Amino acid sequence: MKIDRLIGILSILLQEETVTAPELAERFEVSRRTINRDIDDLLYAGIPIRTTQGVGGGISIADGYKMDRTILTSKDMQMILAGLRSLDSVSGSSYYSQLMEKIQTGSSEFISGRDSILIDLSSWYRDSLAPKISTIQDAIEKRHLVAFTYYGPKGESNRKIEPYYIVFKWSSWYVYGWCLKRKDYRLFKLNRMDKVKESKKEFICRNVPVPELSSGLNHPQNIILKALFDPDMKWRLVEEFGPDCYEVQQDGRLLLIRDYVDMDNLTMWMLTFGDKAEVIEPQEVRDKLMKTAEAMIEKYGGSKE
Repeated sequence: MKIDRLIGILSILLQEETVTAPELAERFEVSRRTINRDIDDLLYAGIPIRTTQGVGGGISIADGYKMDRTILTSKDMQMILAGLRSLDSVSGSSYYSQLMEKIQTGSSEFISGRDSILIDLSSWYRDSLAPKISTIQDAIEKRHLVAFTYYGPKGESNRKIEPYYIVFKWSSWYVYGWCLKRKDYRLFKLNRMDKVKESKKEFICRNVPVPELSSGLNHPQNIILKALFDPDMKWRLVEEFGPDCYEVQQDGRLLLIRDYVDMDNLTMWMLTFGDKAEVIEPQEVRDKLMKTAEAMIEKYGGSKE
């Protein structure tokens, strides 16, 4: 919609000193002529926009101009407050609560009725997570290294990273940064981190890419799982992968075909289904499940025969 594009252009101009019409046209996937008309409309609306020609020229907005918050609708305000409230659920301080109060002050005409969206990002580990998140946030802001002990499937190790992003993904919290040990970008799960400390040593910020979390960049998917699940396990498959993740077979069982990341994690996940699931492929997973089952039988005093 045009109004959305106008608000988007205004937001960009408020954040960047100068931008060119071709850049705006490419960003909003419209023609340069359309952008020129949008700029005219913003001028007619009283927005002090300036255009300059030549090298280094472009479109800019007058210094000191601030966007009136009335441009935000009641729904916009509710979304902003819901987001802040969700961050407050894992914060170790009252920062977000204070920020919400600042936004709400004098904005009663925009915020009416009860909150319709409630988001709680905390977990059973809130007491241990909040200090880690706070420490990492401070380190990111100050460009300080973070040191910690990390517990992974292959054992524990001491790490130092240049932290860039705190990520909430896959129902867990992570920190994304440059690992000095691996010489590459890594994603570390906060619940596996211990003795998290902010170093006084500063680092020069890299031209770090935003992590493509949805593409599997940080967790390469290289295991193709084919497994059959009993019909009464449908709820678990739907919960984890959605209602279209399986194919119903002639015997009523549900066929799941998914990319998976880690062999050990996959094996442990399959074990949570007990005798309600059967791995078809890969054979390596079948073998690991068999060995695990045999070891459990031996441990509990049973017999393989």
